[in-house]
Amino acid sequence: MTTDVFYMARALQLANNGRYTTDPNPRVGCVLVRDGVIIGEGWHAWAGQDHAEVAALKTVQDATGATAYVTLEPCSHYGKTPPCCEALIKAGVSRVVAAMQDPNPLVSGQGLDRLKAAGCELVVGVLDDDARLLNRGYIKRMTENRPFVRSKLAMSLDGRTAMASGESQWITSACARADVQRLRAESSAILTGINTVLADDPALTARVDFDVAQPLRVVLDTQLQMPPDAQMAKLPGRTLILTCSDDESKQQRLQQSGFEIYRLPDKNGRLDLHEVMRFLADQKINEVLVEAGAVLNGALLAADLLDELIVYMAPSVLGDQGRGLFHLPGVTTMADKKELKLLDVRQVGGDLRLTLEPQAGSV
Repeated sequence: MTTDVFYMARALQLANNGRYTTDPNPRVGCVLVRDGVIIGEGWHAWAGQDHAEVAALKTVQDATGATAYVTLEPCSHYGKTPPCCEALIKAGVSRVVAAMQDPNPLVSGQGLDRLKAAGCELVVGVLDDDARLLNRGYIKRMTENRPFVRSKLAMSLDGRTAMASGESQWITSACARADVQRLRAESSAILTGINTVLADDPALTARVDFDVAQPLRVVLDTQLQMPPDAQMAKLPGRTLILTCSDDESKQQRLQQSGFEIYRLPDKNGRLDLHEVMRFLADQKINEVLVEAGAVLNGALLAADLLDELIVYMAPSVLGDQGRGLFHLPGVTTMADKKELKLLDVRQVGGDLRLTLEPQAGSV
């Protein structure tokens, strides 16, 4: 078992190479071992290209009798590539160690069953917690029909995100802002609200110096207030505007600028956020990064749709007239407060980066 953990750890390292590029597919790594020696390695780099098992097999001439360490159950269906379980069987692999079963209903156990029927020895569950962490967005989409949702927030020491006027550039340091670009790069989509667009005209792109599949841009715009000449209209890639409005003239004007318009159900005159998340799952979005103001962040928190918060706290004070992190009109007493669990604290430049998750059952 100790040996299995060692080689699976290496497979997870390889899988992490696809952190910024594999969407909508999961991040997967594979290590081939025979007689205690690694003979082949591979990982899934881009959707549509070789899966990890095939990539590893292509690095060896003969894999007969080898053990394959794979961070996710080998697939059993034909998609853009042939089934990986068949490739392993054909190569003569005699043992397969998988970190976890694939939650995709098209695979879920079928790849393991096919390997077992072919006579392969199977071990499942080695470093499964690490494997789940690496693909938590993919898993959530497959099991709950919604993406993993992370909100990025920047605040002063006294919990303010902007001055009363809305001025907010820059609360945090250049190092913190560079860290945010990596968060963007690993996200499938960046979600914001129309108020943020009107105030800041953001680009919502990942500005990094490595290969990345640029995230989808998604704007929640209940009444179609999006300016046709917004910066996002001039950038490559897709920008989706989700709305409740049936104003066809506004829709056509925005479509002519290159935006994609989708009308979704409303709830009390605003977009139903649960429907928004189901829609994004249908778009094969695994991980969403929220970059928005207090209204949208408050609504997501109140709807229990935030899975993680990344809060950058700068050593500065903006005063009690500044804007807060969350608009939560339903929180009026201490009994109503929203509980969070602190998962990680680290220093980024001169700022603190706090990683938190909401606690189930609070407010």
